Amino acid sequence: IPITQFGSYAGYFVLVLGLILSSRPLVYGGILLFSLIVLFQFVTLPVEFDASHRALKTLDAYHMLDDDEIGSARKVLTAAAMTYVASLVSSILQLVRLLGLVDRRKD
Repeated sequence: IPITQFGSYAGYFVLVLGLILSSRPLVYGGILLFSLIVLFQFVTLPVEFDASHRALKTLDAYHMLDDDEIGSARKVLTAAAMTYVASLVSSILQLVRLLGLVDRRKD
């Protein structure tokens, strides 16, 4: 996670620096760094869903929750996994916005 946070901040920094200096290579470098973060989020998404699934199985296998609590735990774990989906969608929209910004600057 620290590497992805650094990459995200570095991507913005390089992008803004490229826009200020009117340097296309820096702008595209910033977009590339941000794209790698989006790719990382996409690749780790199945891992997050699997973690929620395994947690639910563990809670059930060790009888840590009553039968009536399992449904609530499933909802909470699903909501937790969906935060990663929301983050990915947000990052994709931000990437599209950045690409649009660069495309607009060409004119």
